[in-house]
Amino acid sequence: MPIPVSYSFRNLWTRRLTTVLTASGMALVVFVFAATLMLAEGLQKTLVETGSPDNVVVIRKASQSEVQSGVERLQASIVESQPEVAIGADGRALLAKELVVLINLNKRGTSKPANVVIRGISPASLALRPQVRLAEGRMPRPGSTEILAGRSIARRFEGAGIGEHLRFAMRDWTVVGIFDAGSTGFSSEIWGDAEQLMQSFRRPVYSSVTFRLKDPSRFDGLKQRLETDPRLTVEAKRETKYYLDQSEAMAKFLRILGLTLTIIFSLGAVIGAMITMYAAVANRVTEIGTLRALGFKRRSILGAFVMESLFLGFLGGILGVVSASFMQLITISTMNWQSFAELAFSFTLTPGIIVKSLGFSLGMGLVGGILPAFRAARMEIVEALRAT
Repeated sequence: MPIPVSYSFRNLWTRRLTTVLTASGMALVVFVFAATLMLAEGLQKTLVETGSPDNVVVIRKASQSEVQSGVERLQASIVESQPEVAIGADGRALLAKELVVLINLNKRGTSKPANVVIRGISPASLALRPQVRLAEGRMPRPGSTEILAGRSIARRFEGAGIGEHLRFAMRDWTVVGIFDAGSTGFSSEIWGDAEQLMQSFRRPVYSSVTFRLKDPSRFDGLKQRLETDPRLTVEAKRETKYYLDQSEAMAKFLRILGLTLTIIFSLGAVIGAMITMYAAVANRVTEIGTLRALGFKRRSILGAFVMESLFLGFLGGILGVVSASFMQLITISTMNWQSFAELAFSFTLTPGIIVKSLGFSLGMGLVGGILPAFRAARMEIVEALRAT
């Protein structure tokens, strides 16, 4: 005959102080665990959403990012001539030959420098990225030293606000517009005319060629043709895959760091749960004997105490996940290890992270309560009833 579940609830309520303290310790561990997963998820989401599955990025073979890449003008023209390139409403190819370089800017208020991406764009660049919209000001005039700043850049860096000026590549550049790219990596970039930027940085080659596919299903054939063409030294990737690759190194580091911290903290939480459950067993020896005398079997006693420990873990998990959810209100910036540029992103909580966090908290509760539960189940009826 099993012991009612309400029995475990009542015992936890009776020991409210120790229940809250133990659950709080577990909640702290779950908070660290969930926040780390949210950080890695936010980074990947920001970069993956930067790309579109219908777009293809062509960079120099073996380059890890656009910053390291170089595509010669002749090679860019060969890519542009491919029949798979989509045509826009104006009759022109939906293809952008772009330059990507890094400059050093000071953050507002702190004068702390950081690398920022400068992207030289073509007329089709905005059409290829519907998630980007002009939020303030106007578009730069072609052939001028006018630039657009991403909203994140305008907010965090000196001289990047609308109407302000930045000096780089031995020229003064005027910010004439602010663009909003949502939660994508483009919000951490500055855009200007590609030809002007190439002259200023003395770069005779493009960094990448990005274009829209007429038919996304024809990507594999196009990729093979471009990468085996003896005139070219390029590789083609879907834009989503390209930006996913950009996040791998940093996301992996965050997960390893979070797992290490979680393991260290969880040892303390498990020990705390174990002490709590051992104390519960010690204080209820006579009660355990009474349950056995009433006919409850050892496995019922074991199940009741394991259930209490799981309740503790679940309560800690709920508290930890709820606390971690508020981290979504925070936007942080760090260096993307692939491009070595500043990238702003937010914590992202997903159903998968919630399930993993609650599963982890239940695991801590089980590990912390299994030994005390076995001790309670092994007690003899006579010895338990004689205890005072």
